[in-house]
Amino acid sequence: MEDQSDFECPLCGEMKTSLFLQGRRRTFWRCAVCQLVFVPAQFHLSLAQEKSEYDLHENAPTDIGYRKFLSRTRDPVLARIAPGSRGLDFGSGPGPTLSKMFEELGHAMEIYDPFFAPAQSVLGQTYDFVTATEVVEHLRNPRVDLARIWSCVGQGGILAIMTKLALGHDQFSKWHYKNDPTHVSFYSRATFRWLAQQWDAELTFAAADVMILERV
Repeated sequence: MEDQSDFECPLCGEMKTSLFLQGRRRTFWRCAVCQLVFVPAQFHLSLAQEKSEYDLHENAPTDIGYRKFLSRTRDPVLARIAPGSRGLDFGSGPGPTLSKMFEELGHAMEIYDPFFAPAQSVLGQTYDFVTATEVVEHLRNPRVDLARIWSCVGQGGILAIMTKLALGHDQFSKWHYKNDPTHVSFYSRATFRWLAQQWDAELTFAAADVMILERV
């Protein structure tokens, strides 16, 4: 077993972390402060291996099932933004779809993905809304990356995050979501409450796996 002092939390930076689960191929640690469950860096894939995993994804704008899945994020965002709003889809993937769904409804969209749409210029702007669907669980350095994402949210704007939430130890040990080798950061409701407090943001749990944070 690794010495718990070896690992600082990649989200809050605290050293109050302990082994949460010993998996077959990697270990999972939990922070006592922000409640993030994370995989230590020694178990992370190389960037080339990670991209190879994403290249296997077959999500596309023409996939009706995928659109229905993404509508769980789109719908609560639509209820909170004005017509003709400007948005950013962070982590758009190899087949950008959510951005097209918003464009079809008259909103102006930019996309960013470190592998498939890496133009940094879009991250230097602010938007009425930012979406990150099935993204944050892949973040190796969530403290830096989430701060970058939040910096793109303009005053009065919103950030919509879709990710499956971690539950207790027994549920986590049987959870298929943790088995994806590209998933290295797992959040709970407590983690998002901690984030909202750090950012002084209004937090809404819009669905079982969709969180809305508003910059007030």
